[in-house]
Amino acid sequence: MRVIVLTVAALAFAVPVAAATYRAINWLPVIPLTNDTFEVIEDRGAGPRGIWCAAADYTRAIGRDTTRKRLYVLEARGPSKRVQGAKSVVFTLEPDEELARSPQSYSLSVRRVGDNLAVSHALNFCDLPVDEFLDRF
Repeated sequence: MRVIVLTVAALAFAVPVAAATYRAINWLPVIPLTNDTFEVIEDRGAGPRGIWCAAADYTRAIGRDTTRKRLYVLEARGPSKRVQGAKSVVFTLEPDEELARSPQSYSLSVRRVGDNLAVSHALNFCDLPVDEFLDRF
């Protein structure tokens, strides 16, 4: 009986964490940290292109992709805040003054705090499954 109660309790606490995870269009997990910050979990061999895509897709999914909205790297690629043993990049949509003064990025690094791209620019790095299929011909 005790094992059953502990199992049910463990599952009850595990569900909210799993429910909060968003799967981006490229299947990378995105986990909200606050209203304005979230982390993209590095997975499936994704590099900077895939990470920026996932960040932009999440921003669009939560309705925060307004005209000229920018994504900022708040914490460069490093250990995940929520997934043990994983690497992640933490993004913000509302930078502080110092971060907002970071120069605009034209490269695709996720290793420098302050790197930033327009959401619309980052969405261009999303490869749709149809694109992958058509690339075979």
